[in-house]
Amino acid sequence: MLFRSSPKQVGALTNWSKSTCGQGFTFFIKTDGTLWSCGYNPNGQLGLGNTTYYSSPKQVGGLTNWSQISSGNDFSLAIKTDGSLWSWGNNLVGQLGQNNRTAYSSPKQVGALTTWLSISAGSYFSAAIKTDGTLWTWGQASSGQLGFGNITNYSSPKQVGALTNWSSIASGLE
Repeated sequence: MLFRSSPKQVGALTNWSKSTCGQGFTFFIKTDGTLWSCGYNPNGQLGLGNTTYYSSPKQVGGLTNWSQISSGNDFSLAIKTDGSLWSWGNNLVGQLGQNNRTAYSSPKQVGALTTWLSISAGSYFSAAIKTDGTLWTWGQASSGQLGFGNITNYSSPKQVGALTNWSSIASGLE
């Protein structure tokens, strides 16, 4: 394995617009709205429909409407330009928001709503803000990180309080 102590350009393309890093894997969104991933993939966290490791970016499906991406510990969340929320990867404690604990190696829509504005993936939990300004969390709550005043895990998005003026979100490690 080659380690670098200074930045090095990946390939020759110059149309990358966004990126996020998980634990040993990376996602990129190009200016054309395509989603790309590479790296560690034992839980299907690259969204490529398999558990193969890739050392160079591979396109996730053929869609061109990805607008946001956030990665946690072996899982990822994404929002499309239509406001729909998608998740894939490890789902040990329900962090994918699919109301189960099943891992998925390809993007799977979280519910049917198209009102998601922003997302943030933590270690094993997820947080999102809807277009109405409400805050939603799900996944592991071992340290109370979901904001419900308890340590109960939730496997589907649950609204935190009644406020409707949340404007930004960020998650950290557990």
